[in-house]
Amino acid sequence: MSKTVSYQKGRIHDVVTRPLTKFLDERGWLSELFRSDELDPALMPTMAYVSMTQPGVARGPHEHVDQTDYFCFIGPANFKVYLWDARKDSPTYGVKQIFFAGVDAPTMLIVPPGVVHAYKNVSHENGIVFNGPNRLYAGPGKREKVDEIRHEDEADSPFQLE
Repeated sequence: MSKTVSYQKGRIHDVVTRPLTKFLDERGWLSELFRSDELDPALMPTMAYVSMTQPGVARGPHEHVDQTDYFCFIGPANFKVYLWDARKDSPTYGVKQIFFAGVDAPTMLIVPPGVVHAYKNVSHENGIVFNGPNRLYAGPGKREKVDEIRHEDEADSPFQLE
């Protein structure tokens, strides 16, 4: 990553987004978050977690060296999602992609290694996000270094949320 890169808006190579379909009935709704028959085996989740983000709060920006994240933004809040392609060998190196996801636009998002990412809850209520990364947090038995490069506290970071 170079601090001198000027990121331009666009779509990032290897980032996948897909609308999540809600199947409604008298009980409520159901949404399939992932299916093994629709996912590259290298991206198959090895663990899963759910996080709650309070209104106005952001998570990130950070990136991973080896891990691919598999996020699902389902609500009850909306999020502004930020992505920066910091992969020097990528055809979209230097591209910044921004979109909204959540209750108004349920979305699955695959973020490959080297793509810096962040999301901010832009609603007035708590928001829930599912993640099924393809690597275990801190490795087997939580005995390895965490695969995360944090940019949140860098004053001169090119990864600024608007």
